[in-house]
Amino acid sequence: MDRLVSLEPSNTVAIKIEQGHKCSGSISLRNVMHTMPVAFRIQPLNKTRVVAPGAGVKNPTSTYDSVPNDWFTNKKKQVYSDSGIKIMFVGSMVLSSLVAKGCMDEIREVLEKSDPNSRAADSVDSEGSSLLHLAIAQSRPDLVQLLLEFEPDIEATDRTGSSPVEAASASGEELIVELLLAHKASPERSEFSTWGPIHLAAGNGHVQVLRHLLFKGANPNSLTKHGNTALHLAVEEKRKDCARLLLANAARCDIRNTSDGDTPLHIASTLGDEKLVKLLLHKGANKDIRNKQRKTAYDLAVENGHSKLFNDLKLADKLCTAARKGELRMIHKLLENGASIHGRDQNGWTALHRASFKGRIDVTRVLIERGIEVNAKDEDGYTALHCAAESGQAEVIELLVKRGADVEAKTNKGVTAVQIAESLNYTGIIRILVQGGAAKDGVSQLKNKQNSVAFGKGISSREMDGGGVKKNPNHSTRARRSSFDHYAPLAVV
Repeated sequence: MDRLVSLEPSNTVAIKIEQGHKCSGSISLRNVMHTMPVAFRIQPLNKTRVVAPGAGVKNPTSTYDSVPNDWFTNKKKQVYSDSGIKIMFVGSMVLSSLVAKGCMDEIREVLEKSDPNSRAADSVDSEGSSLLHLAIAQSRPDLVQLLLEFEPDIEATDRTGSSPVEAASASGEELIVELLLAHKASPERSEFSTWGPIHLAAGNGHVQVLRHLLFKGANPNSLTKHGNTALHLAVEEKRKDCARLLLANAARCDIRNTSDGDTPLHIASTLGDEKLVKLLLHKGANKDIRNKQRKTAYDLAVENGHSKLFNDLKLADKLCTAARKGELRMIHKLLENGASIHGRDQNGWTALHRASFKGRIDVTRVLIERGIEVNAKDEDGYTALHCAAESGQAEVIELLVKRGADVEAKTNKGVTAVQIAESLNYTGIIRILVQGGAAKDGVSQLKNKQNSVAFGKGISSREMDGGGVKKNPNHSTRARRSSFDHYAPLAVV
């Protein structure tokens, strides 16, 4: 303050305002005139009331009248008369108001001028919302970034128990979620919240937010307070993209929730969502799990009249089982009761795949006559012809070729039926396939690999007999290929 006194550490006084408390602030004045005493008085421009320290600083809250007026008369020589002091209001109420208004410069100034020990960045409004929550509610990543510079409690919850990352996930604020996670915010459910970030993102269909959370290590199988996974919620809200993303990141299909014991497949079946049902089945969902009412997904589909799901949930499996066992009467019955001739079982095989692999010639003939797709492929690209070739079913192969099977069809790894037969020395099958149009130049392509082949879809013993195979009668499963990388592993018969 010119030559008489100076205000330390600057010419700004911070006055803290908190709801239910008296406002207060402090200043430090230093006498810069070592050769003479100095009297001072502090008063606002609005002079309705003045609070000032006493001249001897013994009573720092003395009022205007406690300072002798004659110290400030114009009769005496005065070196200095007055100077302005900048007053800044700080505190939770001020910061909350500034954040609600989005005043970036003012927020930074107040935070910089606040007492470091006061943890101003952790201020809350009258409703218990932190500054971060207020910024998130306005969809302001710039505000969030500003507040993060002052190191607020990034896990502070609002009165509903939600953390900032949970609030941002619920709103689909991708950039804000990314900022919070970059500052080490937890991607898991906070102690008092009902849903965690991953559940909020999945249930509300925020795919990119979900992607960030999973990338930062969020547990795809974590539970809500009521025992649902994010996959349960994505299915319930028909968020197919979120369901696909979760399944691609190791979300389990068969977790039962604590309320009803339902799996995601139960929920999808209740809703009649065919695409979600097929997605879950493709990812290995178990059709036979029963909920607390002892009902399967098929039972729930029946209860709710979703007949379009019957084939996926039950009838296709029964048709494939009947084909595998050669039960013609059961096949006719299932088809009459609505089973689709093109239905697939849990492993993606049609009834023709099953019948061909097992050499059920009568079943194969009936299925073809009923219009089944002869060249249908499973998820590894195998047709019924590939299956018959691998299990050495010469008679079935001959029938399939006559009925239009594509002898040049390749698996996903580029293997033809004739190459499979060549690798297994099935000369009779090779002859049938070549006569049916298979390229002869493919016959010898695998000869140099014969000694390294791990064969078969479960044929535990083979005896060559004109290209056919006599199988172990006790055999019921397919072994997986291990060393022959042209062959994709197939599912259990």
